[in-house]
Order: sequence, then structure tokens, then C-alpha cells
Amino acid sequence: PYKIATWKHYYLGLIGLIILLKTMPKILISDAMSNVAQKIFEKNNISVDVKTGLSEEEIIKIIPEYDGMVVRSATKVTKKIIEAAKNLKVIGRAGAGVDNIDVSTAKEKNMIVMNTPGGNANATAEHAFALIMSVLRKIPFANETTHKGQWEKKNIKGTELSKKILGIVGFGNVGVRLSNLVKGFDMKILVCSKSLETRKSEYPHVENASFDDLVSKSDILSFHCKATADGKPMLTKDHLKKMKPTAYIINAARGNIVDEKDLSDALNEGLVAGAAVDVFSKEPAKENVLFNNPKVVLTPHIAASTTEASIVVAEMVANQISDFLLNGKKLNTV
Repeated sequence: PYKIATWKHYYLGLIGLIILLKTMPKILISDAMSNVAQKIFEKNNISVDVKTGLSEEEIIKIIPEYDGMVVRSATKVTKKIIEAAKNLKVIGRAGAGVDNIDVSTAKEKNMIVMNTPGGNANATAEHAFALIMSVLRKIPFANETTHKGQWEKKNIKGTELSKKILGIVGFGNVGVRLSNLVKGFDMKILVCSKSLETRKSEYPHVENASFDDLVSKSDILSFHCKATADGKPMLTKDHLKKMKPTAYIINAARGNIVDEKDLSDALNEGLVAGAAVDVFSKEPAKENVLFNNPKVVLTPHIAASTTEASIVVAEMVANQISDFLLNGKKLNTV
């Protein structure tokens, strides 16, 4: 009788475990990120699989078994993936931009799409500032030639930030942070932002201006906005012709905001002095018209890539998704 009772308890426990596993929400993390996200899901009794580097076809095969999906920028959550995701309730982006997610199709399927605004704002703003200093002081060229023992001191003359005009296009978390980072450089800061008018009192150190004003007046024009709704570039040859020939362009926002061919032509024709770019119209960028142009500093979409930011966005997205799946709470939906 004792053995029978023991076996009964064993089987009942096993059945209970199976039921629990079947009812436990299941998450797919398809991009590399801090393991803090996985730990948060597990702490909340949410099953989680980390499978990175999967192709669209590979994701389509496994996505039906998941209730939630977490991505960064590498995974493209396409229409085909969303249509195959029979149980998917939420897609979380560990970052701000959701260009890699077919949001409209997700909404049609009643899926929630979340992001983590502000989580990597400081990292992105600091990188934009680093790009500004790098291109103004010709740091990459100075570094490369000095390593080669070429001592190009007489051929390297930089530009100072002091007394210059910084034009910031877009004044969300990143634009605001950049405006604060340059406060100590005695610069005039112009901002092109539809929402600034309603919150001007919070930012007395900046002035609101039109996009045309920024184009014509800025010594440094830095983009920190979303891509246009129609996907067309905001900055084209017509705008570049109106810029100061001593001006510099910084793009750490979205690759299609600045027309790359027009920018390349403008640099070659001396319409502007230089540019620094972290984002490209096609990524990963294996070929690009800006490659090998000595007037351009290029980085491979790393503005948000810091140890600190990766932890923050992983925490944010895991907590938000857990809260939604367990309590129905919706935070930072797009």
C-alpha cells in the first residue's frame, strides 16, 4: 500500500507539472542581449528559449509555440512570421525603434508591440557626441596615420565646438540628452521638433526652429528623429546646397533619413565639410556609396551598444512583457 501511494503521488505530481508547463507562458528571445532578460522571465515562472541568428524560415517553423517574442535590431519580424505565430500575444523590442517589426500586421492580428524608449537614450546621445568630436577633430585619420608612423601633424587641422550652432532634428529622449551634453561648450542649440512648443519652459537652453533654418544656420546638423512615414529622405541635395560649406552632418537615427548618394556628392563637391554616420539605408552595410570617403566617419549601428544600455533595455522589455502576460498591463506600446 505504501508503494502504491508513493507512485500515486509521483504520477499526480508529474501530471501537475505537465499542466503547469502547458499553461506557463513561453517566450522566444531571438537576438543577443543581456541575460538579465532571461532571468527576469524565469523569476516570473515564464518559460524562455534563447535562439539567436535564426533565419526567417527557421523562426516561422518554431514561432507557433510561443506567447511572446523579444528582439533587438537583428531579427526582422516580418508579415510571414507574424502570420505563422498562432499563439503570439506580444512582441517586445529591446530598444526604441521598431522598424524591424511589421507593426501594422501585428495590430491586425491583435498582437501588442512594445519598445523600451529612453533605455538607451544616453548611450545613443553619447555616441552622437563622440561622432561629432571625431569628425571635427579628424580623430580616425589622426589615429590611423599615427599608428603607421606617418606623423601627419601639419595636415590635420580640426574645428572647435565653441561658439558654433548645433541643429538637432527631433527632440525626444536622445535629442534632449545630446542638448544637455553640449551645454558646457558655449554653443547655440537650435531644435526642430513639433512637440517642443508645448514644453519649451523645460528646456530654456534651446531654441525652436524650422527644418529650413536648421539646414541653413547649423554648423553641426544632428538627426535624432523617426524616419518619415513615406520612407523618403529628409535631407537631400536641395537641402545640402543651402548648408554652410563648413557644416557637418551627423546621423545616429535612421539610415534612410539622409540620402546617402546626395550626401556623398555634396561631400565630394565641397557643399559640406564632413559627416559622421552610424546608420545606413541597408543593414548590415556590406557596400555603400559613403565607404572610403575620407570626409566621413562611419560606425556600424553601435550608438546604443553599451554594457549599461544593454542591461537597461533587457530589464525593461522583460519586465514589460512579464507584466502584460501575467497581469494584462500594457506599457510602452506602439
